[in-house]
Amino acid sequence: MSDNREVTLRFLAEPGDQNFGGKVHGGAVMRWIDLAAYACSAGWSGKYCITAYVGGIRFMKPILVGSLVEVKASVIYTGRTSMHLSIDVNARDPKREDGHKTTHCIVIMVAVDEDGKPAEVPEWKPTTERDIYLRDYALRLAKMRTEINDEMSQTLAKLDGEA
Repeated sequence: MSDNREVTLRFLAEPGDQNFGGKVHGGAVMRWIDLAAYACSAGWSGKYCITAYVGGIRFMKPILVGSLVEVKASVIYTGRTSMHLSIDVNARDPKREDGHKTTHCIVIMVAVDEDGKPAEVPEWKPTTERDIYLRDYALRLAKMRTEINDEMSQTLAKLDGEA
């Protein structure tokens, strides 16, 4: 396990990442988020990790092709086999200092062993006021996910019964 619970990927947004509107495609941003989440969770746990959940993704501002992009992943809560990560994507013109947040989401990664079964991860303990807030944020979102999953299950069961 690494003592560092954060990873930042930095690169230039390329023309191949462009959508029909000339900005970076949301799917490209989601791929970058998944890469950063894997690098962070694998580094924290020392194990191969799989994506279990991506939620609350907020696309706040577009990313222009040629922008310097930073994707920062941080462990904000650990379960027995899972790691909740806060992901922030920032972008800026590489010739300038001023950047802006473009995207935010939460990703849950699960560590797995050689047989693909969930494996225990080291516990992350918040120490600062900010870390405690982020841990509590992850726990509040987990509660909301349970409510959303229940609602979706009920709706899908009803709609499938009508088919």
